[in-house]
Amino acid sequence: MPLTNQRVVDHAFFASMYRDDYYPDHVVDKARQILLNLCERIEEVRPADLTGLYGLTHAATEDVNDLESEFAAAGSEIETVAREAIAEEFWFVATAYGFTEVDVEELIAPREW
Repeated sequence: MPLTNQRVVDHAFFASMYRDDYYPDHVVDKARQILLNLCERIEEVRPADLTGLYGLTHAATEDVNDLESEFAAAGSEIETVAREAIAEEFWFVATAYGFTEVDVEELIAPREW
């Protein structure tokens, strides 16, 4: 399903991580795809409130959790810089879809990183 939110379509997800050789592009690509899938789900489900949004972002956060071993296998990890970048991208997605009153920590509450 093609995304309809132009802010999301034009956004360069994880630009800072792609510029840093510490983060393997093939794993960052997977994180980017998780967020694009999240955007598709938001457009499909159209959550009416933060509770609905958080349900979607929590599932995506658990998918990001699963990438930790792939980062490690590639000699990297989800450390402070990556944690902040991931959190910022989740915030971007939420606000791009009009959820301006989100709690970033709640967006990514099930995180293990």
